[in-house]
Amino acid sequence: MKKFKITLATVASALCGLTGVANAEYVGAVTKITDHYKTVIERDAYDVEVCYNEQVSGDKTGDTLKGAIIGGIIGNNVGNVENGGALGAVIGGMLGHNNSDATGGTKRVCRIETRYNDTPREIYSHSIVSFMYEGRNYTVRFQK
Repeated sequence: MKKFKITLATVASALCGLTGVANAEYVGAVTKITDHYKTVIERDAYDVEVCYNEQVSGDKTGDTLKGAIIGGIIGNNVGNVENGGALGAVIGGMLGHNNSDATGGTKRVCRIETRYNDTPREIYSHSIVSFMYEGRNYTVRFQK
């Protein structure tokens, strides 16, 4: 089944043609034209800053690793000590851990979030014309 785009001009010319029929019993008469509307949502974006408290751990692993790396470098470069790098890494790791200022607790974190204002709006969708021709009712959907 083919679909045709019916315009207001097509409907008007068809209806004008129907009114010219000689037999008065079958004269086409438009009984009703109805406009139909639909609701669309217009969405406007805006940014807000949202802040909240976030739990942080007192993880000292990073400071321990930094101390171990620095200690290993120093241990490899000091004297002729066998396994000086390994010994320096162990001592540096312990010092890094003991001197770490990492503490657990909460910290304030803020982020920008996008939110939306939704506004409903009625817009034209289509129209329907109803008419009678040769004793039968017809409806035609069209765009203005």
